[in-house]
Amino acid sequence: MADWELALAELKRGCEEILLEEELIAKLKEGKPLKIKAGFDPTAPDLHLGHTVLINKLRTFQQLGHEIIFLIGDFTGSIGDPSGKNVTRKPLSHAEVLANAETYKEQVFKILDADKTRVAFNSEWMDKLGAAGMIKLASRQTVARMLERDDFKKRYANNQSIAIHEFLYPLVQGWDSVALQADVEMGGTDQRFNLLMGRELQKDEGQRPQTVMMVPLLEGLDGVQKMSKSLGNYVGITDAPNDMFGKIMSISDSLMWRYYDLLSFKPIEQIAGLKQQVADGANPRDIKILLAKEIIARFHTEADAEAAHQDFIQRFTKNALPDEIPEQSISCEAASMAIANVLKEAGLVASTSEAIRMIKQGAVKLNGEDKITDPKLEIAKGSSDIYQVGKRKFAKISLV
Repeated sequence: MADWELALAELKRGCEEILLEEELIAKLKEGKPLKIKAGFDPTAPDLHLGHTVLINKLRTFQQLGHEIIFLIGDFTGSIGDPSGKNVTRKPLSHAEVLANAETYKEQVFKILDADKTRVAFNSEWMDKLGAAGMIKLASRQTVARMLERDDFKKRYANNQSIAIHEFLYPLVQGWDSVALQADVEMGGTDQRFNLLMGRELQKDEGQRPQTVMMVPLLEGLDGVQKMSKSLGNYVGITDAPNDMFGKIMSISDSLMWRYYDLLSFKPIEQIAGLKQQVADGANPRDIKILLAKEIIARFHTEADAEAAHQDFIQRFTKNALPDEIPEQSISCEAASMAIANVLKEAGLVASTSEAIRMIKQGAVKLNGEDKITDPKLEIAKGSSDIYQVGKRKFAKISLV
């Protein structure tokens, strides 16, 4: 197999779509370093594993000898990316964007080689474009073309407002590709319209159009919805090692392989070998432990990963309680409070209905030993006990 074929196989791993693949093959065959662009509007400073799917792919390009351009959208961040939004997104101040950008860089360089990564800010060329240049850029597309975007189309159909400046966002993102003369631009599947805009504008400017590579949106811990902090189904890359370990161990066995494909740095052949081990009777839990330790070591240290593993064994294999358990007091005006309300007030569940469901599933324990089986149980005022919901949630709760 030729070098470009090996490179292509690794680059396609976990990639949702490549437009156009034959163009990428032609570029790889040339054997020259390519300019790989990925833009980030730092609207929130904390990343989770879902964000790293794209950054991991940049790492693959970097290891193959290509130039990575980590583009900070300090200009576009002041507009507000409307992708996937059903309302106009509040723009950030320039100071907010720059502050978040610094935090982003600290986090992404746990994956990328800082010395081999070019960090660029699109205000560098957008500020020079000026008002006349922006009007000329806006003339490149029609309102009808912009309304082909799925999110704009839905908002228009639902009589929801679309601000004029939001139409500028894909044009500015496309112009970034022109300014950087990008060979490849990477983004999530929700960025398809913006990514293709870069190809169109590059063609208009007489440049070879960039290849577009789209990565999927990673499912969260629930295995259903995309990973999101607002949904609470995420693993933050700044999470404590023990929390990371517990969260990753909570995913289903089938979702584990999705995480291996999109998050692991293990070679394709090695992952295939792990799948064969499970097919031959190995416990999927042991394979999941390898994944958890790999990810923790990436964002912390190998010692932290091993310590989290040992803590997991002590807590869950030996049914021991963790060394540190958060304590809280709940005000109880009556003589007692229903167990479902206690768990909800303590934040161990999102609702009383979830509490009842967890109790019926045998997932609620008292003081590390006794399972609570009665969803109508009343907890006496003045009691102070340790409650456990599922494998990872603990709290010492006093009713006062």
